[in-house]
Amino acid sequence: MAVAAARKRPAPDGACPPPAAAKKRARYQFSSIDDYEKLEVIGQGTYSVVFKARDRRTGEKVAVKCIHGDGGGRPDRSAVFREAGCLAACRGHPSIVQIKDVATNEETGDLFIVMEFVGSSLRDWLTRPFTVDRTRAFMRQLLDAAKKLHSTRTLHRDIKPENVLLVPGGVLKICDFGCATPMKPAGTPYPERCVGTMQYCSAEQLMGSRCYGPAVDMWALGCVMAELLTGQPLFEADTEEDVLQQMKDLRDEFSTTGLHVFDVLPELSQAGREVLAGLLRFDPDERLTAADALKHRWFTEDAKSPAVAEAEYPGFVPLFSVA
Repeated sequence: MAVAAARKRPAPDGACPPPAAAKKRARYQFSSIDDYEKLEVIGQGTYSVVFKARDRRTGEKVAVKCIHGDGGGRPDRSAVFREAGCLAACRGHPSIVQIKDVATNEETGDLFIVMEFVGSSLRDWLTRPFTVDRTRAFMRQLLDAAKKLHSTRTLHRDIKPENVLLVPGGVLKICDFGCATPMKPAGTPYPERCVGTMQYCSAEQLMGSRCYGPAVDMWALGCVMAELLTGQPLFEADTEEDVLQQMKDLRDEFSTTGLHVFDVLPELSQAGREVLAGLLRFDPDERLTAADALKHRWFTEDAKSPAVAEAEYPGFVPLFSVA
């Protein structure tokens, strides 16, 4: 995957209102960034940097995110409020990273998001496919997290393996809410049609729609599920046009062969294929919701929830061949 192609699009300013605390900044007492000892940088992107830190007051390890503007200068306060507000709306769910505080540099006024420190991303573990049982256990967690997001009327808009953290023992946590936004009423356009990472954007976004909903997150989860099962990204083209063409080829192949399109995954049951197909429906109105997906019989079958271990498959399994 080309670096330029995978670059994240930023969420537009004002796309997400600040949390209640931010609306009353005059009465809110932020922590001081001096309360946190910077240890090491653990993640860096075009618009932000995340570093591991130690809370000097408690000794607890935390993750601190600094968001900067396009020019790489001072942290973008509106982006901090937007992301912190969306994280706060989902507080308490075990499969969503938890916000702990918003800290400030008292001299400059810059703000930083303080979150629980979890560990490495799911991307680091995707060196080969996962078994169907592990995939099911992971997808159950991710779908439940999406259900929480959407019940609070929050869209993540950038779900991908890099934005899923893996806790020892097999617990997943969705992170990086930099592209998140509260849902707009149906038919109300968002400022931009595409934010996040192109290869996980939905078909409707790539086709130019700015009026979308929770189905964009469900499409991304379908891409993640396919990647868990095959060990490689579902779409790897370098341009929006090529990614969209691959999506259309998938749609056409599915309309012709139905669930046989997944015959390259012989371990995946009929029920599992139904879930994957439901998440990857080209038409967003036909796509599974998180709540409906969790009710599917694939998740009610007797299955273990194993911790992360070496996958049993010998290597990558291409799911769709696009000429």
